[in-house]
Amino acid sequence: MASSNAISKAADEGTATFGHSLHKEFPFDANYRNFNQGSFGAWPTAIHTRLREYQDQANQRPDPFIRYELPRLLDESREAAAALLRAPVATVVLVPNATLAINVILRNLTWNPDGRDVIFYFSTVYGGCGKTIDYIVDSHQAGSGRPLVSAREIPLKHPFEDKDAVSAFEAAVAQCIAEGHRPRLCVFDTVSSLPGIRFPFESLTKACRGHGVLSLVDGAQGIGQIDLDLTELDPDFFLSNCHKWLFVPRGCAVLYVPLRHQALIRSSVPTSHGYVATQTGGSARINPLPPSKKSPFVRNFEFTGTIDCSPYLCVTDALKWRKEVLGGEDKILEYTQTLAREGGRRTAEILGTEVLENSTGTLGRCCMTNVALPIQFADGTDAEAIGGGGGGIAAAEGPVAMQWILKKLMEDHNTFIPLFQGNGKLWARMSAQVYLEMEDFEWAGRALLEICQRITAGEHRCAN
Repeated sequence: MASSNAISKAADEGTATFGHSLHKEFPFDANYRNFNQGSFGAWPTAIHTRLREYQDQANQRPDPFIRYELPRLLDESREAAAALLRAPVATVVLVPNATLAINVILRNLTWNPDGRDVIFYFSTVYGGCGKTIDYIVDSHQAGSGRPLVSAREIPLKHPFEDKDAVSAFEAAVAQCIAEGHRPRLCVFDTVSSLPGIRFPFESLTKACRGHGVLSLVDGAQGIGQIDLDLTELDPDFFLSNCHKWLFVPRGCAVLYVPLRHQALIRSSVPTSHGYVATQTGGSARINPLPPSKKSPFVRNFEFTGTIDCSPYLCVTDALKWRKEVLGGEDKILEYTQTLAREGGRRTAEILGTEVLENSTGTLGRCCMTNVALPIQFADGTDAEAIGGGGGGIAAAEGPVAMQWILKKLMEDHNTFIPLFQGNGKLWARMSAQVYLEMEDFEWAGRALLEICQRITAGEHRCAN
């Protein structure tokens, strides 16, 4: 079959050597260094070819493909994703991205009419998820402007120990109950976005279960970056982007809902033909799609309107490519997690700074590393530190400095490295990937050092 030719050709050359030899497998600009797999992802040329083939098939025979062939191919991708996640295939559907997935969950849940329900989230929450929680609180009113559900942030200060996150959750639950409220649901990451650190999601899922709190595990950065076993984890809800770390074209995400909770997820977002109404004031609505014996949950997400589902279909191909060309998930994770850890240390050595890590080394058990930049935030009255060779800038300059650094990384060094502010410092988050080597992290360290020296010399203040 022509659709497998690109993958087979790469596989025939033998298991690839990680590092720069893999550049030929990816369609990057020859001079671009990609340190940001964690935002929008990137995928091999072979998978891009498969994407185009699926799109061509949809264009060549639109109705036969979309109505009849697409559901079968979706099932194959669901089965492949479920196998990787060690989850029953009946619990897994595909959606465009993690943001939509968390909207599906939070918009479907019903809240008790007494207004005592509370949604917990950590201060590390991804902004889009935090905004979705805000919307749920704002849009659910019990009357007289009283919220039907409220939200509480659980603060964490980096670098925290795993036990600290669990203890903070336990304390928040205890306080909530003491105040007469009902801990209903907690949102937490597998790997958080900024900083890019591994979260103690296993322990938190268990803690939620012990308190009767629903666990919503935001695994947007999970699949393809860490090993996941949803049967053992047994969360109440789980989601993960396939386009970040799994080499699936954007956008594609997994939404996992165990059988015990599927009755809670009444509708996809948006609602479409798969919805089964319990009340209707008119005639029965006709589903124009072919009949199916699949569960209402699966049917709900099989068609949600006319969108390009081709990225979904590439899940099977991406996993095949990762196995046949790269040697499988274990080899990929061993290389990328090791490179993240050692590359982060080397970058910090060049910068004369540190890697964000706790005493037990659990935060860095992923494929991202966070390195402090040699810039200190100084009090506005500390003239010696600010512009006096002390390596400091005023705290208020942080956002401006970050944007200036990002601009210079792109303009002068042809790369992009996400930055964030915390603990009185600026930090760089770098993604390790199979096409990178230690030399790339050394190069990044030198580039960041050069730009930071320009910052401390005040060059960013002269920018328009």
